[in-house]
Order: sequence, then C-alpha cells, then structure tokens
Amino acid sequence: MSTARLVLVDFDVLRRWPDVEAPGLVAVDAADRLILDESADLRVAAEAGGVVVINDAYGALTLGALTLGALTMGAADAGARGVRTHIDALTGERALEANAARVGLAGTYQALPLSPELVSGARVVLLRLPRSLDALRDIAGLIAAHADPSVVVVAGGRLKHMSLSMNAVLSEHFGQLDISHARQKSRVLIARAPREGRDPVPAAARVDGLKVRAFGGAFAGARLDIGTRLLLDSLPHELPGGTHDDPFIDLACGTGIVGAWLANRHPGAHVYSCDQSAVAVASTQATIRANGLEDRVTVVRDDMLRARPSGSVSSVALNPPFHSAAAVTDLIAPRMFSDVARVLRPGGRLWCVWNSGLRYRPLLEREIGPTQQVARNAKFTVTVSTRR
Repeated sequence: MSTARLVLVDFDVLRRWPDVEAPGLVAVDAADRLILDESADLRVAAEAGGVVVINDAYGALTLGALTLGALTMGAADAGARGVRTHIDALTGERALEANAARVGLAGTYQALPLSPELVSGARVVLLRLPRSLDALRDIAGLIAAHADPSVVVVAGGRLKHMSLSMNAVLSEHFGQLDISHARQKSRVLIARAPREGRDPVPAAARVDGLKVRAFGGAFAGARLDIGTRLLLDSLPHELPGGTHDDPFIDLACGTGIVGAWLANRHPGAHVYSCDQSAVAVASTQATIRANGLEDRVTVVRDDMLRARPSGSVSSVALNPPFHSAAAVTDLIAPRMFSDVARVLRPGGRLWCVWNSGLRYRPLLEREIGPTQQVARNAKFTVTVSTRR
C-alpha cells in the first residue's frame, strides 16, 4: 500500500531578512502555499533531483519542497532530496540561506543561476510567476528546452499580479495548460508537454549610440527610462574619481546603461556597476560586452555596496528601486542611501534620481550630507548630495 506524508515547514519562523522587514511585508503568502499544495503529489512521484524551484521569494517554496517525504513500502523520500533552486534577488537568496538554517535544512538544496544546469532533466518545476512577461518567456523557454519531456510546471501567483497574457506565454512553450480554482486570492497554472524550447536571449537596442541588452525582467528592458535619462542629462562633465581604486559607481545598474555611458563619456575611466538582481547583472554584462567595455567596467552582483570598502569612492550614480519582491515600498532607498554614505569619501558625491512624490531630499540630507536639486521634470527629481 502506498502512502504519502507531507511534513510542513513552520512558515511562521521564516523571515525576509536581510531584505526589508516591516508590518505587511511577509516572507510567505497564500500563493506559496497553493503552489506547494497543488504540487504535492507530483513531488512525491518525482525522482531524487527532479524537483526545481524558480523565482522563490524568501525560501518558502524551496524549503517546502525539501520537507516533502514520500513513504512507499517503507522507502523514504523520492523527490525531497536534491532540490535545485534559483532566486533572482540576492537578498532573497540570502534569506533562503538564513531560513534554511533556522529550520534545520542548511545545505540541503543547490542554488544555481537561471541556466540549463538549473532545469536539466527536471520532472517538476515550482515557479513563482514573475510580473514581467518577458521574464516568464525566458523561464518557460529554458524549461521547455532542457527539462524532462514529462516535466510539469506548477506556476502560481497572487491574482492581482496575474494576467491572461501569462497563459499565452506559457502556451508558447507548453502544449497543455490547466488552470486551478482561485484560493485566498491566488491561483496556479499547470503546464505540461514542453515544446519550442530555447535558451534566453537578451533583447537588443541602440540608445544614444550605446548598444543596450536586456534579459527578461530587467528594469525598463532594452530602453532608456525617463528617470535615468534625466539623471544622465544632469551629470556634470567632470566627475571626481574614475580610477581603478576609486571607480565611478553605478549602483542598482539595471541593464548597465549608466555604467556604459560613464565609461564612454570618460575614456580611460573605470566604472563599478552592481545590482542584487541576477537578471540585471546578466543584462549589464551583456551591455558592457556589446560595447567593448569589459576592460574598464566591473560588474558585480551585490546587496547594495557591501563588497566595497568604507570611504573608498568619490562618485555614485543611483536610480533607487521601490519594489521588494512584489511589494511596493519606500524602505529600500533609505538602506541604499546609508550604504552609499558608508562608501563615499568625505566630499564624495551621490547623484540620485527619484520620483518627486517620494520627497527623499530630507533623508538624503540626514544620511549623506548637504543636498541640492539639480534637475526636475513633471515626474522626477535629480539631486546631488555631498558626503559631510
């Protein structure tokens, strides 16, 4: 007689740390629970190493998959071991590490880039639906190209972040798509019969003479958003720094436009571009390669500027994000401003563009130093803050 036992993680102990934490910002939600529930039987039947998790937020899906034990005629767990996982945000990846240690599951999963190795031979894929259709297309194509032909993708999200266009994107790469009933304002899409697989290829465009590359999900895609345009137009012709030891910093680099622009405008200067998003770093690397700037632009995946020494740089450019996972929050920018203050030399400067309604100027004054407005349009403000 065959029986299955579902051993649940105590989701109440999971945290978002080191990402922002505040009332209303949760580490686990109803969509995570629904994905795990809808995939339970599939995971029991999967062979060891056959379960993959993509786009987990803070570890709920990965840890939930790891704690599924299959008991069949006394033989333990088929699909619970060897879970491979990919989280785009470095803070999410580190939250998973901390949460795994908290529940006694440290070292029981393999974190991988969004690559063929991640999904090769996968039988079951748990996918938290990305908000970007281009990101979903990249993920679906990768699974269809490299997973086992019998793979089943259980893709879920909150109804407010889902659209019928997601069904169409999944149907480009899978021959069968089933839709669950909604539960607690969440739903899952179950995709089978992979077809038309392909590895992700970045979108390509030319912006003001720069070749821009963007994988699905990178901020603004292969174009120059109006906030960054205003920032670039506001940067002075002469900037302090730009040496190998004191490079220009492109923080939250996105697709790498600012870093590439700085390197082009200042021949011989060195630039340090960083972002915590894996897809942003991949996009920036592709942009830098397309423009032949690899020898002068260093691209790093980092949580803000943690890898940089204190008091080590003179110029930072920043267009701060305002999303933490799916949540819109104004708590990210203050953490970034604090870390910029740490790495700036006395007299060093931060050029920052922000939505005018956010009123960041008092915060910039407090965290960094004297702050002046240098440009403003109908939506955005650019300021320069000098480290006191």
